[in-house]
Amino acid sequence: MPDMTSTQPRQARRRRWRRRGLITLGVLTVVAAAGYGYTRTAPFGASPDGERRERVEASTHFRDGSFRNAQDIWIDFWGALWESATGGSTEATPAGRVDVVETDPTAYETPPPGGLRVTWFGHSSALLEVDGVRILTDPIWSERAGPVSFAGPQRFYAPTIALADLPPIDAVVISHDHWDHLDMATIRELAATQARFVVPLGIGAHLERWGVAPERVSELDWWEQTSVGDVAVHATPARHQSGRLNPSANETLWAGWALIGPQHRVWYSGDSGFHDQLTEIGARLGPFDVALVEAGQYDEHWPDVHYGPELAVEAARRVGTDVMVPVHWGLFSLAPHAWTEPVERVLAEAKCAGVAVRVLRPDEPTDPTDSSAAASPWWPALATRTAAEAPVLGTQSGDPGQRIDFTPCVLR
Repeated sequence: MPDMTSTQPRQARRRRWRRRGLITLGVLTVVAAAGYGYTRTAPFGASPDGERRERVEASTHFRDGSFRNAQDIWIDFWGALWESATGGSTEATPAGRVDVVETDPTAYETPPPGGLRVTWFGHSSALLEVDGVRILTDPIWSERAGPVSFAGPQRFYAPTIALADLPPIDAVVISHDHWDHLDMATIRELAATQARFVVPLGIGAHLERWGVAPERVSELDWWEQTSVGDVAVHATPARHQSGRLNPSANETLWAGWALIGPQHRVWYSGDSGFHDQLTEIGARLGPFDVALVEAGQYDEHWPDVHYGPELAVEAARRVGTDVMVPVHWGLFSLAPHAWTEPVERVLAEAKCAGVAVRVLRPDEPTDPTDSSAAASPWWPALATRTAAEAPVLGTQSGDPGQRIDFTPCVLR
């Protein structure tokens, strides 16, 4: 006869564990469903579908459900995670007030005398006035780069001018859909204007969800173009990624932009690691009067995602430009370096390599080709790493054992 006194406790324990397991599974399911549902809320935009999806899938850069770089990228995820947890500069954000002032709206009442003017608002947001056409790049006026107002990278200073106080904008150009370049609140406010939107393939789905009429959006693949007034806007290749922290990463394209007017040519790199098509960009669309090149938010653990200072200077040299303007710094901290390190290293490399650089104040409309308009340093002198101390050298095609054949001028 079975010993019921020994089997009953075991059965009771099994039932308890089964109940606990079911409860745990239920909780995890609810959390996962809530998280998935949250990534489908408005700040995360929308996935391209219909005719927009057909255009995405027709691109030669789209394979197996996502856009691909011409050269693969390498990221040391665990190294980057460890560094973010244990290292990073104590000067990654400003210790005090940044020396910027409000932008005077009346400055735009008079067209630029030479036909070219740039107002940099920090990071990659800039107003480009090119031969009578006003183009706003990657505008972000929100307090933080992210889906909520209480978390995510925070601005170093308030916008130097309200969006409503800008002059009439002819077009808004977006390089890709990362949070620090495509901001829902800013886009919604600009949707109430008459501006057109020129974006890489797929991004129109985000804009349409946020209230931009589809007929106001031009979505381009690399090397395609559209016209805004007398300025031809060309999408140029870049080496990067896309996505807004949801399961649909890389379903939209990333790009740089060449603006070709009757008298002036401007190139904006967008976010990019160093790549082999820079010389072709210059040959097909240059030379440029000015190139806005991303030079900040870099790290040795993800050297293919952004140029880094020395390769930013080399990128400007390869596309062929009279003046380089470093951007993608000075507003958000997205990497472990000191916030002023990008500009210090750009200036050192450019001086050595013979590349003209104009560092703009993030509040002042400026003709970057006018050497007399050069501003004295507005950023503080901080302890920063050099190219020798913290090299950033991308891979050739995603293999960390095969790096780009480049030695910074400052190290030769």
